Amino acid sequence: MRIVIAGASGLIGTHMSATFRTAGHEVISLVRREPSAATEARWDPARGELDPGVLAGADAVVNLSGAGIGDRPWTRTRVAELYSSRVDSTRTLAKAMHKLDVPPATFLSQSGSNYYGDTGNTVLRENSPAGSAILSRLCLEWEEAAARAPHGVRVVTPRTGVVFSRSGGALGKLLPLMRLGVGGPLGDGRQYWPWVTLPDVSAAFLFLLESEISGPVNLCAPEQADVDTIVAALARALHRPAVFRVPAPVLRLLMRDLAEELLLSSVRMEPGVLSAAGFHWQHPTLAAAAGWVAGKD
Repeated sequence: MRIVIAGASGLIGTHMSATFRTAGHEVISLVRREPSAATEARWDPARGELDPGVLAGADAVVNLSGAGIGDRPWTRTRVAELYSSRVDSTRTLAKAMHKLDVPPATFLSQSGSNYYGDTGNTVLRENSPAGSAILSRLCLEWEEAAARAPHGVRVVTPRTGVVFSRSGGALGKLLPLMRLGVGGPLGDGRQYWPWVTLPDVSAAFLFLLESEISGPVNLCAPEQADVDTIVAALARALHRPAVFRVPAPVLRLLMRDLAEELLLSSVRMEPGVLSAAGFHWQHPTLAAAAGWVAGKD
């Protein structure tokens, strides 16, 4: 397939592009600067500018665009940027598709597990309702923008959970502390994180590209775990203690809404669509994931 990717330079996009190319697909990356290779094409999502010709002849478009959720404090300006970098870019892609006589057959547009909000121990499937928090509303608008793709385009919105990688990503600030033996659980540790490893994210997107699945897809590992369990598994894999718990009031004081929605909310998500479709995880268990993060495979 010829696949156009928006957001190819990020942690997930870089790994995903390599995965697609290894599988034999052609990848065109959308960039905001002057292209430096034939595999790049320029666009300006903030201005809604994308030459529809870039998408002509493409079999699929993958949208991973978006400013980092946890990179900076959530000022009013930053929250507006989180919205615009996702919703506007998605609308720009959909608008360009509408200008083609034959648009790409498939549009995979990233969403997030925060779609559901803080739901405690409730098991969340793809038909569970959206929450009302900041990130829930963002994910809802993000998915609605993807749904604006032309009639006949297969739209898939993977609601990706907490992505584990060996550097950067969700564990970017926690792992160095844990390697030093000074990390630990966040809050009371009973909140569920719908975790998934970086290789499984890329593999799942490839699986979805080659499938006939449409609509929302919960993208997480099949094994559910709370933060206490996740941190303990990582500590065992790293052969380090994890006893320095950070209390919820401290996190709220330091990070405000960012702590509440990213670190302390509980999202017990189940990957029902992927499981039913026969997707095979490389790291289906927390033990396997922690071992991979620690560099044991």
